[in-house]
Amino acid sequence: AIQAVELVAEGKTTFPRTGDIDYPNFFLQRCTQCKRCTEECPFGALDEDERGTPMPNPLRCRRCGICFGACPERIISFKQYSVDQISSAIKAIQVPDPNWDESAAEKFRFIAFVCENDALPALDIAAMNGIKISPLVRFIPVRCLGAVNTVFIADALSKGIDGILLIGCKLGQDYQCHFIRGSELANRRMENVQETLQRLMLERERVKVFEVSITDWDKIAEIVNKFVEEIKAIGPNPYKGF
Repeated sequence: AIQAVELVAEGKTTFPRTGDIDYPNFFLQRCTQCKRCTEECPFGALDEDERGTPMPNPLRCRRCGICFGACPERIISFKQYSVDQISSAIKAIQVPDPNWDESAAEKFRFIAFVCENDALPALDIAAMNGIKISPLVRFIPVRCLGAVNTVFIADALSKGIDGILLIGCKLGQDYQCHFIRGSELANRRMENVQETLQRLMLERERVKVFEVSITDWDKIAEIVNKFVEEIKAIGPNPYKGF
């Protein structure tokens, strides 16, 4: 409430990323006019020209990154949230190589893409309360669950990551997504992810989406730890070492 009063006096609102002037950049030379970004933007911040090329309207943009997650060509980036940054974070994760380590087959690695609005604070609160979370999981914060590009999931699985979690805001009657459609779009994109898993001949259980609110800090660790144990029962990613 105090933040709202202060921001109103400055002519601002309290939506996430208030004051952030890091708007998306479009490398239009590679744009295929697929219209995914313009159709999925929940704020109507992307118009189209006669060819279907996106025309950004910064006055409407809330920097949620949903267009970033929608683009199959990965031509959309922010200065502080780019394709290279997420890709580098995935590449930096050390996956045990069975070609060099005989016990690597028994060592697992997981990635959790977590929304910075509810899921990440819930994890912080859980940690501050001494709740143990599996050390095998590497957490990558995202602006919104809708900002997770399915290409990143394919890259992580090809690298040998054993399981991937996407944790965002709640769906259904208690819908709490700060950017309106982020969690809904993430769940819809899971259909493409399942095709990727089938193409790679991997179990569909290796990628899951969960919704939490910030008050679920006492449950989020259980979600993560249970997922880790489920994947351990399935076995390691066969792409380790490739």
